[in-house]
Amino acid sequence: MQRVIPGKYIGQAKSNSSKSMMQRAVASAILAEGITIINNPCKSDDSKAALDVARSLGVLVSGDSTLTITRKPELLTPKEITCGESGFCARLFPPLLGVICDNIKINGKGTLTKRPMDFMVQPLHELGVEYALSNGKLPGQLSGALKGGNIVIDGSITSQFLSGLLMALVKAKEDSIVQVANLKSKGYIDLTLDVMSKFGVNVEHQNYKDFHIPGNQNYTPCELTIEGDWSGAGFHLVGGAINGRATVKGLQLESKQPDKEILKAIRLAGASISTSADSITATGRTLQSFDLDATDCPDLFPPLAALAANCNGTSRINGVNRLFSKESNRAESIMSALSNVGIQTQLKENTMYIAGGEISGGSIDSKNDHRIAMMGAILAINAKQPIEISNTSSVNKSYRDFFQTLAQFGIQVETC
Repeated sequence: MQRVIPGKYIGQAKSNSSKSMMQRAVASAILAEGITIINNPCKSDDSKAALDVARSLGVLVSGDSTLTITRKPELLTPKEITCGESGFCARLFPPLLGVICDNIKINGKGTLTKRPMDFMVQPLHELGVEYALSNGKLPGQLSGALKGGNIVIDGSITSQFLSGLLMALVKAKEDSIVQVANLKSKGYIDLTLDVMSKFGVNVEHQNYKDFHIPGNQNYTPCELTIEGDWSGAGFHLVGGAINGRATVKGLQLESKQPDKEILKAIRLAGASISTSADSITATGRTLQSFDLDATDCPDLFPPLAALAANCNGTSRINGVNRLFSKESNRAESIMSALSNVGIQTQLKENTMYIAGGEISGGSIDSKNDHRIAMMGAILAINAKQPIEISNTSSVNKSYRDFFQTLAQFGIQVETC
């Protein structure tokens, strides 16, 4: 448990590396025969889960600040791989393993075994792969070889499975068309396609509805640098907007990451955003309530909630239905945390209403959800009393050094 002491949020720090880009790069390196170099690798637990899958398949991984990933001509075919607690790995790798192995068990740990996976079964079946799950959840047994074809999938639950299909079907012998209804998080598909293009494979689409995937493409190893993580940096920028001046280095304004939408929210709330070649700075001003649709950037809900709690008036954040199958029921976790520190919330259909007000301090149960733990820390900086946060090691999932980085912004953290 960590106790975060209120205080001015003033300072600067380098952004953590993007686990979203890192996992896609590792998956691509598995498919690219030869040597791939990854600079500025993300060291989160979810990134390690992707690297563990690579190692299980016989891919050699070496290095620290720079990773060398060596894919030999022949991959191993283990009986089982584990995805740790990474939902992305669990939804990305079934299609990819369909072009690597013809019989393998996929497992996970912790809350991942409670998250839905059954929406993948029918599309994979239509592409020649059988996926037998345990009541719609992990573990699952995958069998058969992925072939090309024309399929229709529902993109309203997650875009992660679509990322896996796109990355895998370029390796199929046949061309494919994937029609997607109700696609959410389009920015993450842009990120997938961007990483794929760095490895020399390409997919075309019409307005994110019809994806045309030429088969028989080969991934070419490359050298790439993992971008700074907008979702993690969002917490620091919100901290500066609330009570100080925060500069985060290593972020790219041209990034495909959808969580750069945090800049729009901070501006809507009335704080100042300034940019330079290698840094973003948020400076606090009197904050007003804002309205934002977070449907395509659901990971921003926790920092947005912390921002809204410090605004005058009631903010409205749309896209709540994207929060129900995260590491926790994230909508419930956010509302419970805010209530514990004196902030009123209301849920109406797909919108969360947050009435800004005095933050009392107290305690927050992170529900072992990394983003709730980080939200609790940012809520504390403008609170009347310190806030104690449980299960703070959960931040290792995406941002291992988060609580240590708070010191660079002048925030005191105590272990209790």
